[in-house]
Amino acid sequence: MTIQLLVTNEQGAVQGDPLTGWTNLDATLKFNEPASGTVQLPAYPEVMAQLVPGNRIVVIRDGAIWMAGPMEVPTDYSWSVEQDPGVGSVTVSFSDDLAILAGYITWPDPGSAWTSQPGKTWRQFLPLNSEQIIRNLVNENCGPGARAERRIPNFSLGPVAGAGRPAAVRTRFEPVLEVARRVALGAGAFGFRTWQEDDQVLFGCYLPQDKTATARFSVGLGNLRAVSHKFSAPAATHILVAGTEPEGSTPARVFVERADPAAAAAWWRVEKFLDGGADNNTNGELTNAGDAELAESGAPVELATVTVDTPDLRAGVDYGLGDRVTVALPSGVEVVDIVRSIHLQATPGSGEYVSAVVGSPEATTDPQMVRLMRNVTRRLGRLEAR
Repeated sequence: MTIQLLVTNEQGAVQGDPLTGWTNLDATLKFNEPASGTVQLPAYPEVMAQLVPGNRIVVIRDGAIWMAGPMEVPTDYSWSVEQDPGVGSVTVSFSDDLAILAGYITWPDPGSAWTSQPGKTWRQFLPLNSEQIIRNLVNENCGPGARAERRIPNFSLGPVAGAGRPAAVRTRFEPVLEVARRVALGAGAFGFRTWQEDDQVLFGCYLPQDKTATARFSVGLGNLRAVSHKFSAPAATHILVAGTEPEGSTPARVFVERADPAAAAAWWRVEKFLDGGADNNTNGELTNAGDAELAESGAPVELATVTVDTPDLRAGVDYGLGDRVTVALPSGVEVVDIVRSIHLQATPGSGEYVSAVVGSPEATTDPQMVRLMRNVTRRLGRLEAR
């Protein structure tokens, strides 16, 4: 294990010597969500001088960047008379650069000033490749194509990956990453991420890989230390998507049904009503909204594993976020699903431990709270547009 910690400013310039003396590092990468991390350090003056608002932490594992992004809590300091070497300790909380994008919302007219945003208007993407929709959303709201005051410094779009399929989306004052996540989920669950090249931060989509034959975890292979597995009934198998209710008696309100007959046959029929946020389904807006909701409501498979790297299988090298992998449970059941998060925990004394969460979109979050916040945000935008 070789781990190096650097601090840079938002332009990517290294601010001092690598951070030394750290006692605990915890860094979790997440599929289509901002990462999270903490590191505990001795509070030497030269360390504290680097821990200022706007700076970033870069975690380098075995020569490659594992995670890089802004400090959300630059200093959480503590001291007591019993501590050695007497300067106290500081805990830094940080994320990856997706956290910066998470602070932006979708403007109905990205080219106009905030005070000139039109009322009762949506930002619409008529049938267009879903990867391009996400790239456009990021570019016009916080990328090089955004208004000057909204551009993220030292940030640009990476190469096109060729992911996704045609989709149609309407959005208004929703978090950019929530819309991106919905588009990616409804179009086959491809991935998006930020990464650092030299001093530049890039954003792009990617196609997860099918690693079920080569990325296998089991007791027999020696790379599985612990596992917990939960398989639950679907939250919905049939989604009734409703278009915006017209003010008069005509035209009639449009409804679209999206269903997962296989899940309904295996479990039972579970119906759900969804406000599709569009007047009609002419461009597939209601269909796409229903598909995303159906994917999120599918029978959740939650599989948390504690794995250990071997020479033949390493996290971030042989498999990554969004890839499909196989876990052979000691009970004899094999579970195949998507890698939702990868957790790196390291201490200088005991080395590093890597764990992966595999399963449904609910596997790494609190489903009720996350869904509540998404639904509230979406509904507020729709109410404002009426």
